[in-house]
Amino acid sequence: MLFALQLLEAFLAAVSVFGLLLLAGDFISTFLYHVPEHAFGCLHCRVHHEKKQTFQHYAVLSKHPLVMLDGLLGALPYIVLAVVLWPISPVGTAAGLIFGEFHVVWRHTTKMGWQTPEWAYRLCCFCCVVTPEAHWVHHENGAIAFGDIFTFFDKPAQLWLQSLIKFKKQLRQA
Repeated sequence: MLFALQLLEAFLAAVSVFGLLLLAGDFISTFLYHVPEHAFGCLHCRVHHEKKQTFQHYAVLSKHPLVMLDGLLGALPYIVLAVVLWPISPVGTAAGLIFGEFHVVWRHTTKMGWQTPEWAYRLCCFCCVVTPEAHWVHHENGAIAFGDIFTFFDKPAQLWLQSLIKFKKQLRQA
């Protein structure tokens, strides 16, 4: 009986850490890096949204230092959270990082001809997970479809972007 409780406890810790890593990582990455980059920066927009970039080259194959720096800055919240969460559940932390990396590669497959199967599309919609097709919308229009993993960050991120752009205009006028 004790072993079963310990196993259940470890399972619950792993699932909790997995979810926390992905939710908090996506939140921090979206609101502290991604959206401010769209308002004030040029690195992310240059390597992620520039029309002459090919999606496949940017996301999957590029070893260009600026592309790698943009990816590292977007991943930094996940890395910091992984260090904090590892003692709670190494399994949950590792699973979260593996899923996050899989999702980065997967969401950049649209340009290569990938189409999400209907069952996966429905599962993603149910779990509010960004599909490659939804992420492509963000590539086409950098002011919408925020949230690298979760779709529910889009509307708050758009409001945050509008606020930051308004603040940027006020700074220019001052």
